[in-house]
Amino acid sequence: MPRAASALLFTTPGCPHCPGMKAALNTLLQEGVIASLEVVDASTDTGRAQTLAVKSVPWLMLGPLQFEGVMPLGELREWAERAARPDGIKTYCFEMLKSGKRAKVEQTIRTHPEHAAVLADLLLDPEAGMAVRIGIGAVLEELQGTGLTEAMTPKLAQILRMPEPRNRADAAHFLSLIGGAPAFRLLRDCLDDPDAAVREIAYDALTRSSS
Repeated sequence: MPRAASALLFTTPGCPHCPGMKAALNTLLQEGVIASLEVVDASTDTGRAQTLAVKSVPWLMLGPLQFEGVMPLGELREWAERAARPDGIKTYCFEMLKSGKRAKVEQTIRTHPEHAAVLADLLLDPEAGMAVRIGIGAVLEELQGTGLTEAMTPKLAQILRMPEPRNRADAAHFLSLIGGAPAFRLLRDCLDDPDAAVREIAYDALTRSSS
């Protein structure tokens, strides 16, 4: 049975929606849907709020999943249950990218860089359309040079050995944004890929890195 996620809720004294969020989360706590609930005053614990990029309240973290704004009890319960499952972070990233909330995925990876690997998994999701793929690229561009997305590299290496050219091309593009020695070794191998688009992406990335 999945282990219930912990909840962290940022509030402020003047927030009209925060008491309702706190009450709903206390209901989930009593039901055992969440393991614990910590409520933080964002106006006094400013350092912690800044670290987590809390810009408005109510602000909630369920396990590694981050949310802003008021949420009804049913939605809170659904996400709390998802957060407890192994594929919860993948579902979260998919939904955030599909709905244009790229910044949520970016901040989640800044806080939990080990979860960057799920972005590579999304490449193989048949429901991940263009918005999701573009969103992944945008997240990688924003985090370029930080080293926070290197957890994707091993899975992208596997995708480069798969038959679908589109997936290999996206994998090569993402590796060019991740950077680092392992990524560039894989891109050098892509220079012999049977697909011209993959070869071109790899060549351009390696040329930029050497200039």
